[in-house]
Amino acid sequence: MPKASKVIDPSYELMDDHEGHSLIYRQHGFPSPLVRWHFHKEYELHLIVASAGKVFIGDYIGNFAPGTLFLTGPNLPHNWISQVAVDEVVHTRDMLVNFTDEVLEHGSQVFSELNQLAPLLARASYGIEFRDPVLIDQSRLLLQRIADSQGMARLGYFFILMEKLAACDDYQLLSTVTSSHLADEHNVDRINRAVDYIFEHYAQDLTQREVAEHLGMTTTYFSRFFKQAAGRGFVEFVNRLRVSKSCELLARSELPVTEVCFESGFSNLSNFNRRFQQLKGMTPSGYRSLVTQRLTEQNRA
Repeated sequence: MPKASKVIDPSYELMDDHEGHSLIYRQHGFPSPLVRWHFHKEYELHLIVASAGKVFIGDYIGNFAPGTLFLTGPNLPHNWISQVAVDEVVHTRDMLVNFTDEVLEHGSQVFSELNQLAPLLARASYGIEFRDPVLIDQSRLLLQRIADSQGMARLGYFFILMEKLAACDDYQLLSTVTSSHLADEHNVDRINRAVDYIFEHYAQDLTQREVAEHLGMTTTYFSRFFKQAAGRGFVEFVNRLRVSKSCELLARSELPVTEVCFESGFSNLSNFNRRFQQLKGMTPSGYRSLVTQRLTEQNRA
């Protein structure tokens, strides 16, 4: 088990005690103390195996579901919040591997083949979501083999998996800012509280003043603090969260666009259409048509 953090802020995750191993394999459910806005020096390869919800990586907000696969770089803040019924417990939600730069840097001095991973690791500083369903299926099998093995066998499965990830060209970069802008252990606990509150109330008429009061801050100070810590201004952050929710509803329900607008927290249709177009480059109806087309193509394949 990792040692307790020497940093007072509980949202910094210290994993210095690797028990002599080059990588850490973990799996956990939801709720869990590990589910919070946090960062650490390790890379994290993270596969969701159960439940759906919202993912926050750097300044990115998106959706996750079973079979979504992410890679985050060192000190890039992240969190996955499942949307489940009150008192619902998900026993195994995540399979994940943590590893450090040192492992690969030192290894590449001996094994030059490891240099092939350099572009992948550079992209991870922004967070990556892998989209190839074949790769995701292979990754789940290899993560299970990592979980079930020890020693060099575990390391072998890990490098096979990393090679496959490095060769994948069906991916999306997520955050527009990197860890150096957001990883401040003195602020991360407060931003965690702010994000949690916003996540619980974004579908309502939520104001910046309300969140500031929840944190015991003035509105002016909260505005500066939030933009610096989250990488987005409050209004833009909330709008991105609402658009993310609308994408989920457009893809997974047959609700009319007008109902999607209000269910997502927007107060009028014109503002919803404008914000959606800005962030997605298409109308809500166009997005729904695109999702339907892609699902049809996948089913045919």
